[in-house]
Amino acid sequence: MLVLSRKRQESVVVGGTGPIDRKLIVTVLGIQGSKVQLGFDVPADVPVHRLEVWKRIHSGHERDNAVT
Repeated sequence: MLVLSRKRQESVVVGGTGPIDRKLIVTVLGIQGSKVQLGFDVPADVPVHRLEVWKRIHSGHERDNAVT
């Protein structure tokens, strides 16, 4: 796991090195106590989910694709 420190209004880019290859920009919008508010700038065709939601979605796909 890559761990980065960012301050409010600082961002991280996920994706390629060219301007067209970038997939995701994550910006720290606010910090309050133990909670961090993040903003995600992604193309409209890239889904963004909280991990627990992503796991539910993908566990359902495994059941849907199971051979009976």
